[in-house]
Amino acid sequence: MSGLGTRIGNHTFRATGITAYLRNGGTLEKAAAMANHASTRTTQLYDRRRDEISLDEVEWIRV
Repeated sequence: MSGLGTRIGNHTFRATGITAYLRNGGTLEKAAAMANHASTRTTQLYDRRRDEISLDEVEWIRV
């Protein structure tokens, strides 16, 4: 047991790698080739760039 409270598996690492590659200017097509995906649609499932929330978005919250 790693002591982590969150479950982490191979898909977590795959998503991290694909997201980092795309964030740094990589193309979806090359990411798909590196991940050995037949379709870029599969690679898009691992793209976590949209999961981030920017400070600008948080500032829209009014209390």
